[in-house]
Amino acid sequence: MAEAIKVDDLDTELKEDVLYKVPQGNYDLCLTCGTCTGGCPASEQFEMDPRKLIRMINLGMDEQIKQSNWIWVCSMCARCVFACPMNVDIPKLIYNLRQKVPREKRPRGILGSCDQHIRTGSAMGAAKEDFEFTVLDVAEEIRDTHPGFEDLEVSVDRAGAHMALNQNSREPVTEPEEMGPLWKILHKVEADWTYPSVMWAGENYCMFMADNEGWKYIIEEFVYHIDNNLKCKQVVNTE
Repeated sequence: MAEAIKVDDLDTELKEDVLYKVPQGNYDLCLTCGTCTGGCPASEQFEMDPRKLIRMINLGMDEQIKQSNWIWVCSMCARCVFACPMNVDIPKLIYNLRQKVPREKRPRGILGSCDQHIRTGSAMGAAKEDFEFTVLDVAEEIRDTHPGFEDLEVSVDRAGAHMALNQNSREPVTEPEEMGPLWKILHKVEADWTYPSVMWAGENYCMFMADNEGWKYIIEEFVYHIDNNLKCKQVVNTE
């Protein structure tokens, strides 16, 4: 039989601070029904799940929460809040908990990817010239070696295309051939698309690291390029 959670001195600083920023968080309305946990891909990691997290923050177990690494395995997919009958906003709680961790102490992988995206335009640190070279090279190989795709068109920064397709930054660097299947589908349905080369990484690690300034900078640069240079009507993010 599991031991009961022991609560000594209640400290609701975390809860009060988050509720100040997210007044609609509804943390006191949790019914402990477990609906959030049932659909959470991060449940049971680090012996934690969404329901347990909400119970701990309501019980004032701030120090225990701060010591847990579970906030970094949450993908913020929002399944929990969409399923919750009381609309308890766990993703925004997670985001605010991450912001409380000093930037230099946040997970090194996420931190490095965030900084590389800001510095180079890609979470993998690939320059846009290298991205364009890889994309065009793989497209040429497909045209030469894949019957039925001799007229495959793949472009980077083609102004006026209907759709801007934002690419996961890992594939062009480590698995460039994995880009081809999607191109073939787009080709078969005669989609009018292009890749943008500015802040082109489909994943935004600054968001996952709760770096508001970095997140804002990446999105603003990306949107400006789409709206003012490419003038695409749609954006599709493969991530």
